[in-house]
Amino acid sequence: MFNEEHYIPPGSSQSDIEMLGGHKFEDEKKPAPVGIRERLRHFTWAWYTLTMSGGGLAVLLINQPNTFTGLREIGIAVYILNLILFALVCSIMVLRFIIHGNLLESLRHDREGLFFPTFWLSVATIICGLSKYFGDESNEAFQLALEVLFWVYCVCTLLVAIIQYSFVFSAHKYGLQTMMPSWILPAFPIMLSGTIASVIGEQQPARAALPIIGAGVTFQGLGFSISFMMYAHYIGRLMESGLPHSDHRPGMFICVGPPAFTALALVGMTKGLPEEFKLLHDANALQDGRIIELMAIAAGVFLWALSFWFFTIAVIAVIRSPPKAFHLNWWAMVFPNTGFTLATITLGNALNSRGVQGVGTAMSICIVCMFVFVFINNVRAVINKDIMYPGKDEDVSD
Repeated sequence: MFNEEHYIPPGSSQSDIEMLGGHKFEDEKKPAPVGIRERLRHFTWAWYTLTMSGGGLAVLLINQPNTFTGLREIGIAVYILNLILFALVCSIMVLRFIIHGNLLESLRHDREGLFFPTFWLSVATIICGLSKYFGDESNEAFQLALEVLFWVYCVCTLLVAIIQYSFVFSAHKYGLQTMMPSWILPAFPIMLSGTIASVIGEQQPARAALPIIGAGVTFQGLGFSISFMMYAHYIGRLMESGLPHSDHRPGMFICVGPPAFTALALVGMTKGLPEEFKLLHDANALQDGRIIELMAIAAGVFLWALSFWFFTIAVIAVIRSPPKAFHLNWWAMVFPNTGFTLATITLGNALNSRGVQGVGTAMSICIVCMFVFVFINNVRAVINKDIMYPGKDEDVSD
């Protein structure tokens, strides 16, 4: 598929003007001039991968097992900066839809529409960061606000998982040989309900904590189950068609997220069970609670290993053939791996293992470096017209 707005040098062959994957255009000549109004048309939902990664980084910083003076302040600065970026992205998205009136078109698009859930993933990280940095158990109004935010988030993301998949099943036809982990994205936000529950549940009074944790387990299970079914298609696609093209390989890290966030949520939610929960049972309730915790840890280790496998497969694939041009799917090298790192730290804390905690700290340093690396390349790509340019974004079909 070729966009006529691109400049074509005289004498170019067809192979010179093909766009790889429906969104990449390679040309030795300087891109044709495109005004800001037209570039705004290509500001897609995928931009929320930036803010979900920034929010995830802020949550990761506050959960470090090995801290130093000023780390919390750095985390707060990252969190506030991410809020600013989130507001900026939201404002530009609204401006795009006001100017071009293509809101429904973007949601219905076979490729861009799959990135709409990244907006809700950004919201999830904001709620988690709000609780971690500004949570106060003695402030009943604040805890009530978090409770309301949680239930609103659950309702909205459940509707996203139901409505978006229903639309995709009826309106689009995807070949299984083209399966990419982005198919999992509509189920990702509802899955993070469990992660939010694991963060805010411990601070909530028993009246609110038990329903929140119950809903967290339910929706975490729903999201992970959908993702797990998608994995079967993904593995089949890799077996039949091989690894994706290099420009799509950063997206392989998306598969790291579901088992990692599920491990994180299960262990975190058992820690968040209130003391009053024990009063609802017999004298053996303390032992029962410990058994539940051990089961969660065992399941968490099981799922952590699956995340590790997906992580190594993606790392090897990217190293073997690094992407040649920046795309917003590079942020998949940050956010899912943030969940993987948080799961490692959480298991290290649960097992009281200094070694595992140290590995989590080392992974955190790598995440910070990767965030800076991708952010710099993101800015350069905008300046160099590698994204936000006709034919180069997620609003072009594969």
